[in-house]
Amino acid sequence: MKLYGYFRSSTSYRLRLALQLKGLEYENCPVNLVEGEQKGEAFAGRNPFATVPMLEVDGKDRVQSMAIIEWLDEAYPEKPLLPADIEQRYLARELAYAIATELHAPLNLPVLKYLKSEYGQDQDGVNTWYRHWLARTLQPIERRLAQLGTGDFLFDQPGFFEVVLMPQIYNARRFGYDFADAPHTTRIEAACLALDEVQRAHPDNQNDTPEGETVQ
Repeated sequence: MKLYGYFRSSTSYRLRLALQLKGLEYENCPVNLVEGEQKGEAFAGRNPFATVPMLEVDGKDRVQSMAIIEWLDEAYPEKPLLPADIEQRYLARELAYAIATELHAPLNLPVLKYLKSEYGQDQDGVNTWYRHWLARTLQPIERRLAQLGTGDFLFDQPGFFEVVLMPQIYNARRFGYDFADAPHTTRIEAACLALDEVQRAHPDNQNDTPEGETVQ
C-alpha cells in the first residue's frame, strides 16, 4: 500500500489512523498541499479530485477518505473499525459523519484561503470562522457522548468514530478552540493519544513533518 497525503491534512490523518489501528503496513508518500503538488498532472492525472488522501493498493488508486476507510474494513476484516452490532455501527457513523460532512467542507484549506483572498479576512477573522463552525458540530457531539455515557472510547476500543474525531481535535487545538466544556471528547482524545498506533499516525511524526517542528 502507498498512502499519498500531507502530514497536517485531517483526511490524511484519518486514513493513517485507520491503517495503523488495523495493523496494515503502508508507505507514506508526501504530497505538499501548500505548494500545490496535488494540482499537478502527476497527481491530478491519477486523482481527478486533486485531493488527499489517495491510497494505492495493487495498482489501483482509491480516493475520498470516508469511502476508503469503509472499503478497508470490508477488504481487510481483521481488527474492524466498525462494530458488529448494527446499532453500534449506526452510532459510530452518526458521530463520524457529523464531523466529516458538517465540518470538513467549511474548514478545509481552500475555503480558508478563499476567505482571505476574496473576502479580505485576516488570520483572526479566519480563526473566528473556524471556531464558529467547530462549535456548531463539536458541542452536539459532546452532548451525544454524554447521553451515551461513553468511557475512554465510544465503545470498547478506538474505531471508526475516533479515526474521524482525532484529526478534528488536532486542528481545533491549532485554531484555539476551547475544550473546557467537553470532558467526554477530551477523555477520548487522551485515551487515543496514549496508544502507539495513534502516535505513529500523528502529524508530528510523519516523514514530511518539518524538521524540529512540533505542529500543535
